[in-house]
Amino acid sequence: MPRTVSQLFDLSGKTALVTGGSRGLGLQMAHALGEAGARIMLTSRKADNLEEAVAELHGASWGAPAEDYPVEAWDKLMNLNVRGYFILSQHIAKRSMIPRRSGRIVNIASIAGLGGNPPDLNMVAYNTSKGAVINFTRALGCEWGKYNITVNAICPGFFPSKLTQATLSRLGEDTLAAHAPLKRLGDAEDLKGVTLLFASDAGKHITGQWIAVDGGVSVVTGG
Repeated sequence: MPRTVSQLFDLSGKTALVTGGSRGLGLQMAHALGEAGARIMLTSRKADNLEEAVAELHGASWGAPAEDYPVEAWDKLMNLNVRGYFILSQHIAKRSMIPRRSGRIVNIASIAGLGGNPPDLNMVAYNTSKGAVINFTRALGCEWGKYNITVNAICPGFFPSKLTQATLSRLGEDTLAAHAPLKRLGDAEDLKGVTLLFASDAGKHITGQWIAVDGGVSVVTGG
């Protein structure tokens, strides 16, 4: 008998590890998973009993012209935004998901990883790192499908957060929202639905994919 929609989205009895879940987008994702019944873990110290995992790391950003971009800044972003995802995913998969032959990994990328930013933003390393997260997601989705592990990515557009506070203050909410067909920025609810889709059995036949949650910005820019 096929399950109902509510049963497919139900995470009761599942454990979700949310890194970066104390604030911002990670906190919104943690709330969504908890509301669906999952037990939430906010650290990676114990990964023996994980069946669902959301690999959401606080991203780092650093703006500078590409010709003057500091190598140490490049390395900092790549270590956190790319290397961190790899280490976390490898650890969880090896200790929990592969032995159980079951798991969900949801990475946070960005629409910045789909193309270039406006020239005045000077975000070459951030864009590069988020593009790497998207292809990392595709590669893992292919490789770990045999273990019944799905790996997908969410690509948010502009959401008010600590990471985007400086840009929001400089350019203004109305200016940023004007670039989106929906004429708004992301809010405290907009990642909840796609997080549950990727983390639950409702998305059990989806892997190696990304979805933009950006009010349509990437459609306009051709991302």
